[in-house]
Amino acid sequence: MKIGVVGLPNVGKSSLFNAITNAGAESSNYPFCTIEPNVGVVDVPDERLEVLGKMYNTQKITPAVIEFVDIAGLVAGASHGEGLGNKFLSHIREVDAIVHVVRCFDNDKIIHVSGSIDPKRDIETIEMELALSDLEQVEKYLEKNSKLVKTTGDKSLLVTVNLLSRVKEVLEKGGQARNLDYTEDEQKIIKNFALLTAKPVIYVANIGEDDLAKETNKYVEVVKEIAQKENAKVVALCTKIEEELASLDKDERQMFKEELGIKSSGLEKLVVASYDLLGLMSYLTAGEKEVRAWTITKGTKAPQAAGKIHTDFEKGFIKAEVVSYDDLVEAGSFLKAKEKGKVRMEGKDYVMQDGDVVLFRFNN
Repeated sequence: MKIGVVGLPNVGKSSLFNAITNAGAESSNYPFCTIEPNVGVVDVPDERLEVLGKMYNTQKITPAVIEFVDIAGLVAGASHGEGLGNKFLSHIREVDAIVHVVRCFDNDKIIHVSGSIDPKRDIETIEMELALSDLEQVEKYLEKNSKLVKTTGDKSLLVTVNLLSRVKEVLEKGGQARNLDYTEDEQKIIKNFALLTAKPVIYVANIGEDDLAKETNKYVEVVKEIAQKENAKVVALCTKIEEELASLDKDERQMFKEELGIKSSGLEKLVVASYDLLGLMSYLTAGEKEVRAWTITKGTKAPQAAGKIHTDFEKGFIKAEVVSYDDLVEAGSFLKAKEKGKVRMEGKDYVMQDGDVVLFRFNN
């Protein structure tokens, strides 16, 4: 799963990316510093893995991960080639969701591409460019499918034509495709078109160090108001502090967080929120060789979850021995959990739950 990090130039995107992946993406005080998208893989924070690791005295701990893509800053007119234009819009089409970074602090030393701090204007600028780019795409798809209905008489395409017509109407008003109500079938259809404005979004309010303790200011409140209308999430963080945290080792990082009076960093909150945004969860496997979190979508059944480990597990699936993480920890071992009747034998129709600790049985 890929999350695209977008926003205007100089709002803190590359700094955020540096912190979240510790990948060292170039970050400078001038527009279009990021030319090609930087890609980094981020661990999903999960304290359960450490607990199971100690319980099993495991050799290796492997967390779930999300891939973040740092995409260059967009500017007004990007959909018509301004700045570095369509090249970056194409990068956004390849991601599953969007993290939209919005500058929410004053600092005369850091240039703003529009000359002032205005989160509402900045958000509208990005969303308008995405909507205009989508509108161009939708018009092409609509024309193509309308012609096919006439030439082939395939009435099944009318569902797509009607759907695209609805989306076109919303985009023409400057709206976002994700805010439409879709049936289950329509969701499958719209996904095929990789529309930018159909992708789920999290707003990152990049605040100054002075606002870190309260995690809000007048600019953040504006972002929250906009997000509330879209049922979107907002994570407030200070990219400068997050970069400092990311440069420390585990123990130093914990001490710094305690000094700041925070339990989890803004980046940890963002990664967890991103994981949830994509409708993802983790089931766990545990043993002496490895304790591991496996990423699946919510609603996944046991055979398909087994297939994440190996396709043979899904093909030859027999049963899954399942115990909840809490029950396993309370019992102290898998064997003791079994003795207490906490381990269940589940079949092909079992819907996996977050934190299930599983041992799959399968035919070779």
